[in-house]
Amino acid sequence: MATMKDVAREAGVSLGTVSRVINHAAGIKPATLEKVKAAIEKLNYVPDQYARGMKLNRSYTVALMVPTIWNSFNAEFAYHVEKALAKQGYKMLLCDYDDDPDWELAYIQMVRENKIDAIIGITYGDIDKYIDSQLPFISIDRYYKQRVSYVASQNYEGGRLATSELLKHGAKHLAFVGSYNQYPNDTTRRYEGFCDYLKERDLPILAIHELEPVESFFPLLDQLFSQHPEIDGIFCNTDTLLYDVWRWCVANKLRVPDDVQLIGYDGMRMTDSQRLPVSTIAQPLQEMAEGAVKLALGKLNDPQMKEKHIFFPIKFVEGFTTKNNHSQIDLLKNPMG
Repeated sequence: MATMKDVAREAGVSLGTVSRVINHAAGIKPATLEKVKAAIEKLNYVPDQYARGMKLNRSYTVALMVPTIWNSFNAEFAYHVEKALAKQGYKMLLCDYDDDPDWELAYIQMVRENKIDAIIGITYGDIDKYIDSQLPFISIDRYYKQRVSYVASQNYEGGRLATSELLKHGAKHLAFVGSYNQYPNDTTRRYEGFCDYLKERDLPILAIHELEPVESFFPLLDQLFSQHPEIDGIFCNTDTLLYDVWRWCVANKLRVPDDVQLIGYDGMRMTDSQRLPVSTIAQPLQEMAEGAVKLALGKLNDPQMKEKHIFFPIKFVEGFTTKNNHSQIDLLKNPMG
């Protein structure tokens, strides 16, 4: 079995240079990097990850905390985080905490005990008091009292864009349907963008904007449409919620998009190459995941790193829930099927 010394000899460099390449150190000349990589490949050298971790007091593992994996957004985001970490020689530990704050706290404790190196968290629990600015913790969307780096899409601009597209597609009476968490996070800016866009045009604001958890939106939709049957365009806070609203429309004999047009938020995919067939404000999940990984490893390498807030651009993706899309896929016309 090849050793690091064998790699150094093959590449014609020092043992220290090989170590720096394996540990992804900065400042290595491209030519030297290529020689070492070629030697590693030729000799089929496998670094001793455990020994390396013990020496540097690292596990080379980053935890991703999600409230549930039964959500296409979380699953797709986890896929991209794992890929981004692998490129840097790290593994991902997936924590599906199922809305249980004790699980969230357990993973935070694992960082403090050096069992994992960092956390990327999609979190909605009461853990603010356990987060501090020294902890290698990167948040997705949520703010904390302590100075913590976070990654988000341009949620406010997304709310405005969704509203603009509904009007552009011919809807005249708009409503927002969504929920919000008791802990502050950037996703509430979607609702703010929706409201501001309508206010600027002196258009009425109709909304279901409920504190989570919401058991069912169906009774709320019953009430909204009984008071405002003229509604013909809805901005849904997520793609998952859009499907619930679509189901309600089908049950109430409202045709989508002929009677009611729907736009969601997330841009979730069915496969690696195919998005869900709905009109949506798409987030660049791969770029967001890579950004979160970069922040996490940056904080790990420099505990004094100042917090950073990174917002990624969004775009409108046309689907079957808005008008003027002439493509036909009958199988996807009925969400009840």
